[in-house]
Amino acid sequence: MPVELTRRDEFAVITLNRPEALNALSFQIVRDIGTALSEVAESDARAVLFIGGGEKAFCAGADINELANRSMVETKRATEAGQRTFARLDTFPIPSVAIINGYAFGGGFELASACTFRVATANAKMGLPEIKLGLIPGYGGTQRLPRLIGEARALEIIMTGRTVEAEEAERIGLVNRIVEGDPLEAGMAYAREFTCYSLPVLGIARDAVKRALDLPVYEGLKVEADLNTMSFQTEDSLEGTAAFLAKRKPVFRDG
Repeated sequence: MPVELTRRDEFAVITLNRPEALNALSFQIVRDIGTALSEVAESDARAVLFIGGGEKAFCAGADINELANRSMVETKRATEAGQRTFARLDTFPIPSVAIINGYAFGGGFELASACTFRVATANAKMGLPEIKLGLIPGYGGTQRLPRLIGEARALEIIMTGRTVEAEEAERIGLVNRIVEGDPLEAGMAYAREFTCYSLPVLGIARDAVKRALDLPVYEGLKVEADLNTMSFQTEDSLEGTAAFLAKRKPVFRDG
């Protein structure tokens, strides 16, 4: 199957498993990603990890064979469907991590950009090359990339279509970390740095950041105050405080 959903310990793993095509995104694969996310949302997984099958690519982008000879209506419908699928990760009940192992271009890069975090292997290469086809990104690239690395850098990457390698990606904040060894194992180790905490409170923290991104600071501070107050109402906050005072490790129960 081109999209495989498996379980590894506390993690749901979605593998784009089409290595003969560098895990390119067909319209059906985008729909299958949405189906997999629905299954994950009903599970007890603590994070969802995306990885590409094989050793060459996370996802090399759209299946170009599907892009030709489509009407304007068909193009817009497909674009909006892809946007909806990737946008689910913005409010997904658990964090998401893209493990960029090799090439991540076009729609593959947009999928990675939609995740909460990104880690990359040293051989990772990424970018939005649509301009070379006389196109622009359509699955969120023009919107998420500026929020990740700033307007000027994002415009340069989009308008030149150039490739960004792992070291630069880490330096400019495009990926959170370069990892070594087995990519999936390294991705799980990275995720365990935050999934050991309360899932509801992790969600509140993410919501506070995302909701305030497009607000003036004083409005963002109001959002933070409201959500900070909400976090104090969780059972995990009581446990965390009690554990600190007792000088023991807290046992969070996601309550």
